Amino acid sequence: MSDPNSMMTPLEMHNGTLRTPIDPSLLGTAVLDKSGAFEAGSYQSFTLTYTAGRFGIDDSGSLRIVWRFATDQTNPQFDDPKAPGFTEVFASNNAVLEARFDPKGNIRPWDRTLQIKVVKGFMKEGDTITVRFGVTDHGSPGMRLQTFCENRFEFRVLVDPIATYNFQTLLEQPAISIVPGAPETWVAVVPSTIARGEPFSLKIKSEDSWGNPTNKAAMTLLPKASQPVENLPETLEIQEGDFAAVLPGLVAHENGPLRITLHAPDGSLVTTCNPARVTAAPAIKSYWGDLHGQSDETLGTNSAADYFAFGRDRAFLDACAHQGNDFQMTDTFWKDLNKVTEHFNQDGEFVTLPGYEWSGNTALGGDRNVFFPVEGRTMRRSSHALIEDQSDIGTDCHTAGELFEAFAENGEWDVICFAHCGGRYADITMAHDGRFEKSVEVHSAWGTFEWIVQDAFKSGYRVGIIGNSDGHKGRPGASYPGAGWFGAVGGLTCFLMPDLTRKGLIECINRRHHYATTGGPSGRIRLDVRMSFDEQATLYLEDPLLTEECATEPCSEAMMGDIVHLPSGDAHLTMSVEAASPVRCIDIFNGLDHLECHRPYAESDLGDRIGVLWEGAEYRGRFRAVPWDGSAHFDAAAVTSAQAVNFFNRDKTLDLRSPADLAWKSVTTGNLAGFIATLENGKSGNIALETPLIKETVALGDIGYEDTVLDASGVLPRGIRLFRLPDENPHTCVRIERTVSPGTGRDNPFFVRVTLEDGTQAWSSPVYVFRSL
Repeated sequence: MSDPNSMMTPLEMHNGTLRTPIDPSLLGTAVLDKSGAFEAGSYQSFTLTYTAGRFGIDDSGSLRIVWRFATDQTNPQFDDPKAPGFTEVFASNNAVLEARFDPKGNIRPWDRTLQIKVVKGFMKEGDTITVRFGVTDHGSPGMRLQTFCENRFEFRVLVDPIATYNFQTLLEQPAISIVPGAPETWVAVVPSTIARGEPFSLKIKSEDSWGNPTNKAAMTLLPKASQPVENLPETLEIQEGDFAAVLPGLVAHENGPLRITLHAPDGSLVTTCNPARVTAAPAIKSYWGDLHGQSDETLGTNSAADYFAFGRDRAFLDACAHQGNDFQMTDTFWKDLNKVTEHFNQDGEFVTLPGYEWSGNTALGGDRNVFFPVEGRTMRRSSHALIEDQSDIGTDCHTAGELFEAFAENGEWDVICFAHCGGRYADITMAHDGRFEKSVEVHSAWGTFEWIVQDAFKSGYRVGIIGNSDGHKGRPGASYPGAGWFGAVGGLTCFLMPDLTRKGLIECINRRHHYATTGGPSGRIRLDVRMSFDEQATLYLEDPLLTEECATEPCSEAMMGDIVHLPSGDAHLTMSVEAASPVRCIDIFNGLDHLECHRPYAESDLGDRIGVLWEGAEYRGRFRAVPWDGSAHFDAAAVTSAQAVNFFNRDKTLDLRSPADLAWKSVTTGNLAGFIATLENGKSGNIALETPLIKETVALGDIGYEDTVLDASGVLPRGIRLFRLPDENPHTCVRIERTVSPGTGRDNPFFVRVTLEDGTQAWSSPVYVFRSL
């Protein structure tokens, strides 16, 4: 009789299957007809042959071929021989097979499942099941491989030979390597803040059509700078075989903005660096980080070491952290991950934080990022759902509230947490502890989540605002949606701190001295938000709502993230933004109150360009995507050109079918997308919009300076906004000043949201100004 107190079962979990007494060497073999390296996102055909082992496969037994959660390859399909992914399955002995694809048909992370069931007959040892993926015989282009690179991409095979529905993993698995394609775009990065007279580096890479850094680029580049830069060469040779080029030892000697452009030998523009500013001995510098993503040890792609190397060497991050699902992180991997973060952490070069994702169910509080200041700390999991060794199950915290209580009871006051929205969203109205939970994540590859910021304000919390990727594709800091159902490019956070050290990063997060962006090509926006005060104010170095003994100092000015007591008088908000794309608008908020939408151009500047943007999410949970596939018809005006906004997924296209008609495929997950159209007779006639949610005709003459909003809100805001733009918008640098009057007896979280014409957004952490009754 088994021990009723034992957490082990006779059939233990192993590699996403149940471990049984059957010797795995007797389960059979599987081979692919091709091996080697294949281009990401390319169409291919493969034949997988499974040869039955000693037990064969009994009547109603099954074979599974599974892929990891993150893959966005073409799903196998059996109905349309001309469509991508057409698949054929047959048995050597003519047994009748039933094949079906289920994206959640196996235990994560190997959950994307082709299941092949023997429905009539059986398989004996030596019999084969052949699976042809991407059959092109009837007109299909093949199966498209996933759009991101992976050192070892498995067609993992599991078998249920005895028809017990207990699937076991074969000893050896067929696999290929997925590599980047030809260069399509170029990216150049410099520090956003450059100390005058001190050396800095220019970092350059080329990306393929899916956003993968590629080593297939060979080109002569001519750098040009807006001011003299010492040691900047006249030409730069990019060699095939290199994923990135780094030019160290550059020096700028003039205060002010610095723009570096890269040109082809014919003089054409190849790319422009992110905006930078040269300052004499800057007290605060800008450092870019992505602190949220996973590797293949949990739900992501490639190893944890590959993950950090990518963030440092190919995304050009300054700070990075790994956040694996806790219910999948074994003690062995946790110890290994701590070694990896310690290895990669180098003050002044690249800073890492050890941590994990507390992945509690939504009803128990939802996902939280957890970070430690040092390696070797205890991981308090939400559960041991996918972990065999349950010897430390006593440290589990099933609810977010229990997690915060455990940190407090054990004196772990240096733990940092973020609330975020992935598959499970963090319900901060249910559980929040400001002593640990410092920020909320407004944007990731899952979408944009302004509602979590609003929840914080409604609840009276003082939090910072961050953006990360929550990436699963092994590309922290440069996480594109690919061809999957992720609707956004991964976000970034700019940390404002004196120097790049782990200690400085932790202090920066604790003080909320950072801002979030939606990432992407224009993601490294320079944003400065400050407040000055008419009367003497008091700056709190900690949140006085959380501790009675709080260090303070007098102040006349505050930066984003600061908490200030202002007994009387007005406050003056000053903000400046420098961006790679023209600024469309700047929204100023006092918590939930929208104070102003500032546009850097006047109404008299408007011309014949109109913007049409759709945005929103279905609801807060995992399947939040809103489909916006639709069209626009102009009955009098003619479209001369159309610029897509936030069409990062190459399967989602904007097509100019005629001067009168646009059509598109698009999806949003809280973020925005759309187009900017340049028109002839731009105020004549109407635009007729047709989407699944909105069918509306709007007179072009009514589209002006203020947004026209077509609302389709449900549980969360959704809708389309139309607006008119100048024919040319030169405003990439904007500075505004406003006088605001803080309310009495409440918090006044003053912050800004910047929206660029290309769809990139940024949110400052609030300056919290309060005034006692």
